[in-house]
Amino acid sequence: MRLILASTSPARLSVLRGAGIEPRCFAPEVDEETEVAAREAELGRALTAPELTEYLGRLKAEDVVRRHGPEGTGEIDGLVLGGDSMFLLDGEILGKPHLPEVALERSKRHRGRTGVLHSGHWLIDCTGGEVRAAAGTVDTARVTLSADLGDQELADYVATGEPLELAGGFAIDGLAGAFIERIEGAPSCVIGLSLPALRRLVIGLGHPYPALWETGTA
Repeated sequence: MRLILASTSPARLSVLRGAGIEPRCFAPEVDEETEVAAREAELGRALTAPELTEYLGRLKAEDVVRRHGPEGTGEIDGLVLGGDSMFLLDGEILGKPHLPEVALERSKRHRGRTGVLHSGHWLIDCTGGEVRAAAGTVDTARVTLSADLGDQELADYVATGEPLELAGGFAIDGLAGAFIERIEGAPSCVIGLSLPALRRLVIGLGHPYPALWETGTA
């Protein structure tokens, strides 16, 4: 059974490949700002961070199904996964820093403290060439940065450019792996796609999780 990833994120692709899953990847085309504003207007309130990650994951998965599924190009036969992640410190969502000075300020702020990473998922069952069902979930992990990190270490890390395009400004599977003192929750959740959450969704839609493995054990 094929997994279709509604994302071109190298981190999410790496997580899946490391777990024995080789997905087909499609880039979603979603105007996130407009869609979220419309949803919040409909609800009459702002979405919480967990709600936001699941909703954005849903929008991405549904967009790929709409364009490439049964009513689109017909290329899709499998399970379509969309996802989104957000890192919070002191309740504030910290997106991609983009600028070195922003990344450095955030890393100093995070030093010796614990932030929260929410990873939202939406899975659509398109097996057999038709849309059968869908389900979503959010997984959460807590990430503590080492308290003994020096300013120069952090400056050297920012100078590599790695954190500039990463939500929260760090990567546990990259150069900052040595800076992470503790993770409470699934490590894959911090990278951007929770494998335990994916397994629960696959089973919930009536499929055996091992069927996604390239080994073909199911």
